[in-house]
Amino acid sequence: MKKIDLYTDGACSGNPGAGGWGAILIYKGVEKEISGGEKSTTNNRMEIFAVIAGLRCLKESCEVRIYSDSAYTVNAFNEGWIYGWMKNGWKKADGKPVANAELWNELYSETKKHKVEFVKVKGHADNAYNNRCDELARAAIRSLGL
Repeated sequence: MKKIDLYTDGACSGNPGAGGWGAILIYKGVEKEISGGEKSTTNNRMEIFAVIAGLRCLKESCEVRIYSDSAYTVNAFNEGWIYGWMKNGWKKADGKPVANAELWNELYSETKKHKVEFVKVKGHADNAYNNRCDELARAAIRSLGL
């Protein structure tokens, strides 16, 4: 099984506002950068979508270590929140709907195709790949021309 490192980040100009995401896939030292944006979104949506987009690039089942500075995204899996949300029909413990449920459902479906591990990294710090993903996300916002 191929081992992939996937670095991701999302950004938003205003929250909600114009948003962008960036991801870098690394396999045996070869890097692939992808990015995109939306005219009206939130930072959390872009953080989640960056992971979805990265996983969608994989053509076969892989071992994927996903690096993100989004505690929201990482903790949803590492703390098991997503499993409780699914069990409760995409509702939180207080009965309120889970924000971004359609993206969480999509992300969950993508993760099931692979063996994934989520790793929290510190944002805007010394992680060159995380910083590059932030640059990609911000460039995607600028490319929207808003």
